[in-house]
Amino acid sequence: MVADLNNTWAQQLTKAYQNACLAELEALKPGNVHIFADGHGMVVEQFISSAEASALFMGDPVLGLGERIFKSVEATYDAVGCNTNLGIVLLCAPLLQAAFSQSSIPLQEKLTKVLANTTLEDAQYTFDAIQLAKPAGLGQSDEHDIHHQADCTLLEAMQTSALKDNIALQYSNGFYQIATEGLAHYQQALARWERPAWATTAVYLYWLAHYSDSHVVRKYGLPVADALQKDAREHYVAFLKQDNPKMYLPALRAFDRELKEQGLNPGTSADLAVATVCWQSIQDLINKV
Repeated sequence: MVADLNNTWAQQLTKAYQNACLAELEALKPGNVHIFADGHGMVVEQFISSAEASALFMGDPVLGLGERIFKSVEATYDAVGCNTNLGIVLLCAPLLQAAFSQSSIPLQEKLTKVLANTTLEDAQYTFDAIQLAKPAGLGQSDEHDIHHQADCTLLEAMQTSALKDNIALQYSNGFYQIATEGLAHYQQALARWERPAWATTAVYLYWLAHYSDSHVVRKYGLPVADALQKDAREHYVAFLKQDNPKMYLPALRAFDRELKEQGLNPGTSADLAVATVCWQSIQDLINKV
């Protein structure tokens, strides 16, 4: 009976993760890949395949955090041959790891424990996953370089990079920005417009407007990322003024074309949006138990 319950929970978490990945594809995210337009040499079908391939391991209840990350990235690479979801996996894997905990404490407390208890092995698995995915613009590091053998826990490695990478920042502070900012803005947009796709667009624009996108910084430098953030803030403010978000669709599509013509792909903002939706989906499941 316990095994059946655990299996059902694993299936529900797997579905929550996969649905979050698909939800971001249904949202118009300027500069990123979505159902309204492909971009950067990638197509929507690759992201759908990536969600399916990685979900098999993201929802495996027996895997540790690092192995969950590596196997998910490896399965993705085997399926599509490129990096479509490294950031998504890095952010969502700890959420699922925490959700598998049997304790009754809040999800964020479980997550904090998961991050605090990361190991050298978790770090090595994650380093290997990052090397396999080959994210654009990733250079050498003086401390805890992923191209060398891990010499610290995964949390310690992320803390080292927290000032220059928004995914590492989430690890270093217990996903504070997602828990306090991302969820609130997603929930407000969902309550207002009652459409998950528009709520996902809103939270994506929130991340893009309030944090310099790490992927853009790595590829093009901080001045370009800051200029993008400024433009995104104007669109975010204008988007939130809409009673019917569909009325702002032409402006979003124009912004989307502009960014893709410049080769700008705010991938980290999209990753944070997926993680926000995934957290909300997991919390909804917990609330039903």
